[in-house]
Amino acid sequence: MAFKYYNLLLLILKLSLILTLLPFSSSQSTTEEAPAPAADSCNGIFLSYAYSSGTKIKPTNRTHQPYRFESVLTVLNNGDEKLKSWRVFVGFKNDELLVSASNAVLADGSSFPANVGNGTIFAGFPMSDLDTAIDTAGDLTQMQVQVKLVGTQFGVAPPNAPLPDTIQLANDGFVCPKPTLQGKNEMQVCCTKDPDFKTNITVDEEFLPRQSGDLTIMYDVTRTYDSSYWAQVTIANHNPLGRLDNWKLSFDWMRDEFIYSMKGAYPNVVDSTDCIFGPQGTYYRELDFGNVLNCERRPTIIDLPPTKANDTTLGLIPKCCRNGTILPPTMDPSKSSSVFQMQVFKMPPDLNRSELSPPQNWKINGTLNPDYKCGPPVRVSPSQFPDPSGLPNTTAVASWQVVCNITQPKGASPKCCVSFSAYYNDSVVPCRTCACGCPSNTARTCSANASAVLLPPEALLVPFENRTAMARAWADLKHYPLSNPMPCGDNCGVSINWHVVTDYNRGWSARITIFNWDETAFPDWFAAVQLDKATPGFQKTYSFNGSALELNGVNNTIFMQGLPGLNYIVGETDGANPQKDPRVPGKQQTVISFTKKDTPGIKVAAGDGFPSKVFFNGEECALPPIFPTNNSNRKGSTTVLSVLLAVLVFMLVQQ
Repeated sequence: MAFKYYNLLLLILKLSLILTLLPFSSSQSTTEEAPAPAADSCNGIFLSYAYSSGTKIKPTNRTHQPYRFESVLTVLNNGDEKLKSWRVFVGFKNDELLVSASNAVLADGSSFPANVGNGTIFAGFPMSDLDTAIDTAGDLTQMQVQVKLVGTQFGVAPPNAPLPDTIQLANDGFVCPKPTLQGKNEMQVCCTKDPDFKTNITVDEEFLPRQSGDLTIMYDVTRTYDSSYWAQVTIANHNPLGRLDNWKLSFDWMRDEFIYSMKGAYPNVVDSTDCIFGPQGTYYRELDFGNVLNCERRPTIIDLPPTKANDTTLGLIPKCCRNGTILPPTMDPSKSSSVFQMQVFKMPPDLNRSELSPPQNWKINGTLNPDYKCGPPVRVSPSQFPDPSGLPNTTAVASWQVVCNITQPKGASPKCCVSFSAYYNDSVVPCRTCACGCPSNTARTCSANASAVLLPPEALLVPFENRTAMARAWADLKHYPLSNPMPCGDNCGVSINWHVVTDYNRGWSARITIFNWDETAFPDWFAAVQLDKATPGFQKTYSFNGSALELNGVNNTIFMQGLPGLNYIVGETDGANPQKDPRVPGKQQTVISFTKKDTPGIKVAAGDGFPSKVFFNGEECALPPIFPTNNSNRKGSTTVLSVLLAVLVFMLVQQ
């Protein structure tokens, strides 16, 4: 019996040995992920995103748990041309908050930590160009860059990997297929040149061409020494409706630089504390830091007033000292740029004349102006400056260009609003409730969700807080419904009323009134309205300097600015009797005439006579959701006719 069991056991062992020697079945291998394109098989730009590790972090949250993640983004140039100013899009999707990234910056100018949950573009820094294997004999230190990412993501618990949706090369002229997975923690893609892409750039050019944008910033190194250099910064406005007032410019020093002196502008904070207690104070022991202007890692620069333009220490820089005002080129090309210079001290190991590195993460904004989003500095051909003596132009040592474009940040509120009115309706359609944002005070006694109520025309002349009684009385007279509580105000510093004055067979007219509810005045102001169907019929403005403006090949915009003596809108002032009279806004007004000869079939009252967009000093204003109707006109005419008939009957009876 024991012998029988022994033979059976021996048979099982033999079968087990045979099975271990057999290869895996084909059905088993097909369930595995297809292998990703390895770097060796890529003859273009190889991209890889590899998730390294992740841990749960506080606070504990069942529905929105945060996790730390670490990843590595690899960019490798396996092509036959140098990749200049590499840029890679990573399609994050897990509400990521990026805390740091080595060897790269965010291309939109954001500083860390940054919300990148909707995806972001990385740009190379300090190594922005990747050479080829041909030019470097396969030296990976010149061909490849690895970006180590550290951040927080939500919802994907280890061991699952929070991989992005996609990775793509963001440089022009390349096509990238859908990335493939390498296991569960890595995705790869090989991007190749687009054969259909056409460019005027030649391969032999050392620098990328200068780009166009709404606003450009040039960072030109004009003089360089072992431990410092002089840089000239030129801010140029190219958008016909773009503008900056009281501009503030900020950026990040990446290599412990600091500002020693400036001409044409000034830091908004003069402080050398960070240098004295930092590595700068240790290295520059003999330097008098009492003369240093700013040692912040992210300084903010402001323009100087016109009184400093001829100052021998701070001024004497062309196009400086204008209180931070940069006008659109459509108003005055000579005032569409601003220039300043600064002396920058460097730190080890960058102590030689040729080691130059521009600041990163540029941002610029104004008081009541568009929002600009700036890209990273891109090395371009050295700028040339005309010599005032007539000698040949001088050339910068090195030049970088920053391109900024007007954007509308998510959740941002406008700073101005528009109301509509017309001769055929005695009510004004006011600015939207909370058009420019609502107060955060939870104890407010107004509704942020209720629709704005129609107003009598005279209500436009008083501040919103003084309109409540007028609005209630008007609603009672006109039998309009009122919400309880009443709707909140528009909270806009500037409001604009567009009023259709007349409408007849051959033409029509409108009146535009600009109200300034802030104490800050607006010198050299401008406004613009887009009338999609009416602009070809524009004739003239009577109190403003107005002209038709073609934007993006479409003739639909009327540009207006104040005539000499009327180009200054004062701020809000006290009434004649401050004890009982409301505050009085600064205002400017003009009538605009149109002909119907070039716009046959235009329907003014149906909406063609109202703008689709309104701008003030470059800021796009909020518009009302509806147009005035002519129903009230019919009722009003009937009422007037009834009154006239009653008077006539009374007079006849008296006779």
